[in-house]
Amino acid sequence: MPRPVALITGPTSGIGAGYARRYARDGYDLVLVARDVERLEKLSDELKSEAGSVETLSADLAVAEDRDKVADRLAAGVRVLVNNAGFGTSGDFWSADPAQLQRQLDVNVTAVMQLTRAALPAMLEAGAGTVINIASVAGLLPGRGSTYSASKAWVISFSEGLANGLQGTGVGVHAVCPGYVRTEFHSRAGLDMGEVPSFMWLEVDDVVNESLADIAHGKVLSIPSAQYKFLVATGRAMPRRLTRVVTKRFGSGRGRT
Repeated sequence: MPRPVALITGPTSGIGAGYARRYARDGYDLVLVARDVERLEKLSDELKSEAGSVETLSADLAVAEDRDKVADRLAAGVRVLVNNAGFGTSGDFWSADPAQLQRQLDVNVTAVMQLTRAALPAMLEAGAGTVINIASVAGLLPGRGSTYSASKAWVISFSEGLANGLQGTGVGVHAVCPGYVRTEFHSRAGLDMGEVPSFMWLEVDDVVNESLADIAHGKVLSIPSAQYKFLVATGRAMPRRLTRVVTKRFGSGRGRT
């Protein structure tokens, strides 16, 4: 029997690396997609001892031609697609570089849509497959910045709609919504996270393990950790106006796009 294949975008650090290592341990062949060739090859060398094979694709998902290249690989068939690549930026929307905002939209939204569309036909033909879209608690609570939160809200809505449409096909689509995770994400975005209390930080392996347990139980929306489940449930019970006020006071909604 051929080994199942998992394609993961943005696997060279953080949550993406966590999924890559977990799927390697679980016996999958891997296709790793990232911009940084040096880090991509380093991760590939690390995982070859566990994964059956590791294929690397150098691609910038903000570039249409590179998205097409990854889409072509997905059309050939994979069992799992993890749409993990994404980024945020610091600063206010009205002073941000429009080109950078467009790059963010292309990676966080356009790539998720295009790669999912490319992966689904082969999954449906096989009657089996899983798409995992990495969203964020920011997509569930209003006021957490502007474009980043909006992009993650899109990912959540997109995933929930697809999951409904795919019921009974053997193919599942899931949105994972972590909170603050100890990764390079915030430093790369230029965000000062010094005021976030320690109990709000999650570890990558915990996010990966809990999300995959949720997916195995058929949950479309996975919110890893008890504290973020409580936060989201409380936020959803409040009027949105009040949630925005609380986010502004405690969530540092200003100074991020």
